[in-house]
Amino acid sequence: MPQLSQLAQVYASQFLWLGIALAFIFFVIARGMVPKIQATVDAREQRIAKDLEAAQAARATADQTEAAWRERMDSARSEAARIAEAAKAESARDTEAKVKAAGDQVNAKIEAAQDSIRDALSSARAEIEQVAAEAAREMVSRVAGLTVDSKDAAAAVKAELNV
Repeated sequence: MPQLSQLAQVYASQFLWLGIALAFIFFVIARGMVPKIQATVDAREQRIAKDLEAAQAARATADQTEAAWRERMDSARSEAARIAEAAKAESARDTEAKVKAAGDQVNAKIEAAQDSIRDALSSARAEIEQVAAEAAREMVSRVAGLTVDSKDAAAAVKAELNV
């Protein structure tokens, strides 16, 4: 078969061209494109590493800022609590003073009212004694026909009322 005898010649030329094509591809891709791709990958890795470092630095700064903020907030809360306690104490003192003043006013009014009641009671008692003495004098003069001195009648009524 004649086709089989040509096979070695055809394959030899195809292997030659295959080698040339592979060498061309190797030199073009391996020597031309791969270094550019590798440089891009290296640059990307460096940028990612720098971004990670910047993110870690930003996180550390944020943590410090947060700690400072928390410290300021805690001090502000404690200051607010101190001010509130001082205001409560001041308010309690003011309220106590007002209650004491109101109590003193009420006590003064009560004492004045008691004095007024005592005066009214003594006045009423004096009037009752006077009216009773006059009534006793009138009764004695009508019933017994005797005349009693007004001082004696007042003394007798006073003695009976004080018993």
